[in-house]
Amino acid sequence: MSSEITSGCRGLRMGRCLTWLSRLALLTLSLGAAAGELRFLPPDFDSGYKMPLTEYPGARAQGLEYLDVIVLAGCLGLASWLVHRERSRRGIVALSMFSMVYFGFYREGCICAIGSVQNVALALFGSGYALPVGVAAFFAAPLLVALFFGRSFCAAVCPHGALQDLVLVKPLSLPRWLENGLGILPFIYLGAGITFAATGAAFVICRFDPFIPIFRLSGSTGMVLTGAAFLGVGMFIGRPYCRFLCPYGALLRIASALSRWKVRITPDTCTQCRLCTESCPFGVIREPDAGLSRPRDVATARRRVITVLVLLPLIVAAGAGVGWVFGGSAARMHPTVELAETYAQRLSPESIARLNNAQRLALTRAEKQAKVLLPRALDLRERFRTAGLWFGVWSGIVVGIKLVSLGMVRRRADYEPDRTGCYACARCFASCPQERIRLGLTPIPEGVIAPAVVVPAVAVSAPKSGGCGCASGGHA
Repeated sequence: MSSEITSGCRGLRMGRCLTWLSRLALLTLSLGAAAGELRFLPPDFDSGYKMPLTEYPGARAQGLEYLDVIVLAGCLGLASWLVHRERSRRGIVALSMFSMVYFGFYREGCICAIGSVQNVALALFGSGYALPVGVAAFFAAPLLVALFFGRSFCAAVCPHGALQDLVLVKPLSLPRWLENGLGILPFIYLGAGITFAATGAAFVICRFDPFIPIFRLSGSTGMVLTGAAFLGVGMFIGRPYCRFLCPYGALLRIASALSRWKVRITPDTCTQCRLCTESCPFGVIREPDAGLSRPRDVATARRRVITVLVLLPLIVAAGAGVGWVFGGSAARMHPTVELAETYAQRLSPESIARLNNAQRLALTRAEKQAKVLLPRALDLRERFRTAGLWFGVWSGIVVGIKLVSLGMVRRRADYEPDRTGCYACARCFASCPQERIRLGLTPIPEGVIAPAVVVPAVAVSAPKSGGCGCASGGHA
């Protein structure tokens, strides 16, 4: 298929998306060649038409790319130390501000861990694309750290989370049923992002990132308004994007479930004062539920889990069916498929006259290359249907696991943050009376023996007096 076909079909629908993504492509040092190169020489037209030259910003030097990786590794290590050893909310805030300035406004959100999911998908399932080292590091490093220390990336390294934390002024609690329902969306969005990236249609996660226009101080009106809406909601709902949309946050939830160390609210003994639950703006601190250990409650929960497990194959099958249909519709987002359908419609002269030059050139070339274009489009449609099928299976499994988790009984003796949802923001630390005693902020009544301080699990010695702190859940 000729370069005009590729160029024209981008003009049909994907032009704005790929223009926006071209900066990401060059910053990753190889995506530009994979996503936007001209695969065939331009045709010889006698009309005098000249192919427009696309201007790209200069690629980031390899040394600077490695510098980004070094800064990322340093921030991840410092965030883990501040959360688990220093237990310092003040330090977390300072590091968050640095991350927002460096990874957000200076690096303009590229490359980020959230978008790197698509690069990895393209490298695994696409052809002709080599994953850059920097992109691989941004994808893998936060997940590796999460296996040991939880969501340190969300605590103070992710610029998206830092920006949302900055605007949070009066957090409101959401009903648990709403929290559980919306919590499925990041996993669904993750599957959709991988589907579109793996089939070469688009990087939808980057295309619809609401904070990229803010970091770049430019963007389409729709996305600027979307980012402003998220920040407006974020004034009252803690980290709405991180909690209910971030696809990379879904991966971090999985990794942090296996974490070696988790965030501890109290440095020693939990007094069950409930003050920590009021300090967490994300609703991830779980109450003791020893009462659910009664035989009747355990039997009820067991029946619910068994019921869901029996219905799980039906849920997955239904998801696969929906995904198959979705794949056929989503195939139209691929420029080749869209061009083939436009060509097959045999547009009237009036409709053709309304097209721009690039679109008319694409249709002209499509007529000459129909024997190549149409089979290619059919092959892509089948790839989309297969990818949509697996996306549906993934979605069904996500829903089934969520239903199973809601029916499981967890016995907790103390107030603890949910390790999969905790953003390690360090707000809850300062609310704990035991922590305040350790920091010397609360005097010990005369005649009362001070409790022995138990150092957090990852610490080697007692932490110094540091600021205040929290536990919570969350991205990108």
